[in-house]
Amino acid sequence: MFVSVSIAAIALGGIGFVVVRHATPILKGRIVETLSSRFDSRVELDGLHVSVVKGLKVSGDGLRIFPPDDVVAAGATKPLISLGHFSFFANLPGLFIRPMHVGTVYVSDMAIHIPPRQIREQGKQGHRHIGKIKIVVDKIVCDNSRLVIGTDKPNKDPKVFDLKHVAMRDVGPNAPWLYTAILVNAIPRGNIHATGSFGPWVNESPGDSTVTGHYTFEHANLDTIKGIGGMLSSVGDFKGQLDRIVVDGTTDTPDFSLDTANHSMPLHTSFHAIVDGTSGDTYLQPVQARLGKSDFTCKGAIINVKGKGHIIDLDADVPGGRIQDFLQLAVKTEPAIMTGQLQMKAHVHIDPGPESVTQKLSLKGGFTLSTIHFTNPKVEDKVDMLSLRAQGNPKAAKPGAADVHSKMIGDFVMEKGRLRFSKLNYRLPGAEVNLSGVYSLDGREFDFAGKIRTKAELSQMVASRWKSWLLKPVDPFFKKDGAGAVIPVKISGTKSDPKFGLDFGKKD
Repeated sequence: MFVSVSIAAIALGGIGFVVVRHATPILKGRIVETLSSRFDSRVELDGLHVSVVKGLKVSGDGLRIFPPDDVVAAGATKPLISLGHFSFFANLPGLFIRPMHVGTVYVSDMAIHIPPRQIREQGKQGHRHIGKIKIVVDKIVCDNSRLVIGTDKPNKDPKVFDLKHVAMRDVGPNAPWLYTAILVNAIPRGNIHATGSFGPWVNESPGDSTVTGHYTFEHANLDTIKGIGGMLSSVGDFKGQLDRIVVDGTTDTPDFSLDTANHSMPLHTSFHAIVDGTSGDTYLQPVQARLGKSDFTCKGAIINVKGKGHIIDLDADVPGGRIQDFLQLAVKTEPAIMTGQLQMKAHVHIDPGPESVTQKLSLKGGFTLSTIHFTNPKVEDKVDMLSLRAQGNPKAAKPGAADVHSKMIGDFVMEKGRLRFSKLNYRLPGAEVNLSGVYSLDGREFDFAGKIRTKAELSQMVASRWKSWLLKPVDPFFKKDGAGAVIPVKISGTKSDPKFGLDFGKKD
């Protein structure tokens, strides 16, 4: 009995040895021929290992699929697809069946390098020969992969997609492949989950291969971007070709904040974006956003800069927002120094670099504020009393005697956390204030100078009869250009406690 079992074991081992010895070159030939036929390209495979201990187990290392010869001749230098390792199981009888059927192929460390469009277009566009497919695969599962879309622009970096996990089903040569994927988003850091279809693969120009899908991006911590904070979630759909993907989606950040204030504000956006794989640029056309209770839109681009990152360049339009929402987000003073209706158009520019976003952010534009009300009672009282005096009613100029709603129009530039106003026109009943100056978003700098034009003359703005009498001789010196008085003023201090005063240091 023992001898019989031993003989049987030896016989099976011998058969296994023969099968393995013959199966290895057979399978290597089938893999190379199938991939070469599918991609009409040269294929190299460094090593293949076959085991028949538990069925037919195949694993390989160093698989490389090169671009078509004419694309290589045009300047493509890297393999089109390279696999660090792959493995699959099959039934032993599959060795004798053509095409051989494989359930799932497991792949790790795959890299796809799509040559720049200019190089691809130099390749021949004639009919390519597609040979026989000798292995049919149901599913491919890839871990730790990367898709790189090359660019021929010298000032651009290639567009890179890091693929943590991808599972593709129905991977035939002539129909789209269904997939589920986890992509690694670099900034803000997080995993994007996507499902959709890919292909068919276009041999002549892989960048033209179609991709569609739906994505979710949850719990992305914006703290990974210096200067801003909050937890972002996003959902959306995308379609197009690898060279040009159109994305429509929404984002929600219930606790968005800037480090200049660290006040959380809800921010919601819906966007239409075009991702240009040939340049790495993204075009926003447009972004519809809501900050607090203020709606606004942005259009522009996120521009890829070689070796540095990205420039954000946008045009923003606030047709009817609330100034308190924007002040709450950007300024430390709490509550916001004023409330009112905001209309604004501004150009937004953010340079790449390690600095805080609020230090890299620059704005240039103009705005109109209406129905302004200052939240600090002392400031509002000073504005109200100024209005009453400017109208020639100084006896009524007492704290709480009026509730003036004023209007402001201005042009500004913001850089490195400082707002500089080249023109600031402030209008209230009886007076018009024209100022220029600067203040910092941290609340430490508030410095404006200009002139006040009043309806009343100087002597009409004081309640005391004898002071009014004393001022009458100087009325002509202040009465100019149809105004009762033109008075130089200066405002300094902090945003929460500004100091108002006359400015007779001016030459005029």
